[in-house]
Amino acid sequence: MFDTIILLTGLPQQQVALAALLREHNPHVDIHGAVSLDDLLAIAPATLRRARLVAFTTGVIVPPQVLNAIGYGAYNFHPGSPAYPGWAPAHFALADRATTFGATAHVMEARVDCGAIIGVETFAIPDGIAVAELEKTAFVRLAYLFWRMSKELATHPALLPPLPIAWSASKSTKDSYRAACAIPADISAEELALRVRAFRDDFRGVPLTITLHGLRFELAADPAAPMPQACAVTERPAAAIVTAPPTAPEAPACATSA
Repeated sequence: MFDTIILLTGLPQQQVALAALLREHNPHVDIHGAVSLDDLLAIAPATLRRARLVAFTTGVIVPPQVLNAIGYGAYNFHPGSPAYPGWAPAHFALADRATTFGATAHVMEARVDCGAIIGVETFAIPDGIAVAELEKTAFVRLAYLFWRMSKELATHPALLPPLPIAWSASKSTKDSYRAACAIPADISAEELALRVRAFRDDFRGVPLTITLHGLRFELAADPAAPMPQACAVTERPAAAIVTAPPTAPEAPACATSA
């Protein structure tokens, strides 16, 4: 009998609002909160058989043994449109000059972001939007999608029906993100501006870099600034650093210091 929802979230504080929303539709449902793989693995098999798993903006990859043990379906809420499965979807949408973006709910499978799609929210990308703002907008739409589907998730034991929408075959990964952040020395001014706009927020510790004459330079600009204003050598013998004066009027004239 379906009587439990396992709520897997990216942040502990997300649990309160999402659990309250599910309980509005089903006051008797037992909600198990989880934020880590250890939390999931600690749940008894008997509980998994009575449960539905709902994941929201989590980085946890749920192992097959847990997915196979869930009795009433496992669903994930992904902060990107079906055109952008995988890692850092907003960044790649800007890099691709996409005109639309969104949020996706889908069946969880062993491979990330590939299960049948059960819900979508879509919006037009405003001109000139920064990547952080695009992520915030996508999160708002993702929260709305969760609200819209919360009654079904909390009350319908049957598997949720799939939509006739397919994921893109191109899935971003940590490696593809790192590759996009490695700027080629012969990049055009237009492509550089696009690359900086999409990737200069140093997402999860992966900065923009460029290698010249054996030296690897790292962009260390204020994300709010219109153009890069500083760079630092991150791979060089000893402790030498390349920096730009903080008050330099134009980008970036770099001077070496010992």
